[in-house]
Amino acid sequence: MCFGIDISKHWLDIAEHPSAQVTRIDNTAAAVRGWLRTLPSGAQRIACESTGSYHCTLVELLIKAGHQVFLIDGFKLSRYRDTVGQRAKTDRHDARLIARYLAHEGTDLRPFSLPAPAVTELRSLLRRRATVVRSLGRIRQSMEDLPGFGREVRVALARLTALIKRFEQRIASLINESRWTEPYRRILKIEGVGALTAAGLCAAFHRAPFSGADAFIAFLGMDVSVRDSGKKTGRRALSKKGDSEMRRLLYNAAMAASRSTTWQPFYQRMLQRGFSRTQALVALARKLARVAFSLMKNAADYVPKQHENACGGT
Repeated sequence: MCFGIDISKHWLDIAEHPSAQVTRIDNTAAAVRGWLRTLPSGAQRIACESTGSYHCTLVELLIKAGHQVFLIDGFKLSRYRDTVGQRAKTDRHDARLIARYLAHEGTDLRPFSLPAPAVTELRSLLRRRATVVRSLGRIRQSMEDLPGFGREVRVALARLTALIKRFEQRIASLINESRWTEPYRRILKIEGVGALTAAGLCAAFHRAPFSGADAFIAFLGMDVSVRDSGKKTGRRALSKKGDSEMRRLLYNAAMAASRSTTWQPFYQRMLQRGFSRTQALVALARKLARVAFSLMKNAADYVPKQHENACGGT
């Protein structure tokens, strides 16, 4: 037996496989604990779709109760729905679909593990800071010169700026509290990498043990997906499976690094190979992430010349 759970803000639809029975409970800790008491003894296999935050309490309680939890990518689930010919899309149907996916594709899935609290908080702070920064820019652009509202707009902008500063202070505190000061210091020496990017890379590195740099790059969603068929070579593109804010920070770091004496040769070499400016910067961002992983993995200090001489690959 396995279970698929469709998650919404207010409730959970839980489907059993193979019976296809669906139970609805409130999306609250108390309701989840009550449902857990009805499960058969022993560890169960349970899958749910990853949501913004509505799945967090559920997943934490499931793992702490000793069950195997699998987070299913929403895009994959959508393609799977088309593959099996499911026409209806309701919460109950989706719960059954998730259970079916786990039953038939579960051998290829990796159980989800809870990250350290500092990792979760830091990544959340980076995403929320980015949201406030975007809002600040939009308000400044659209309302700063609004006649008759100058004082109010300035107050709003000042408060958002203070909130951004508070986010950054908390991120710095988390680095110290988590004893990531040394890896953080090493990463900061890489040209183009600023405080936020370094903090994000530290959090990503401490999310789980990685077998190597390739696994780290894949976790960031910066690995290249390949779609070839016969004599046709498909367009290469990033998988984009990881944290989009981390990719944005790395891209910005690459823009700064491309102007440095250390990394400019690599960037120019990508352009000479026919890469567009964006593609060259993505390749450089991926290279910076590889270097950061190496520094953290080996507890080594950054030596620019070594990486400059070894930057032929992407």
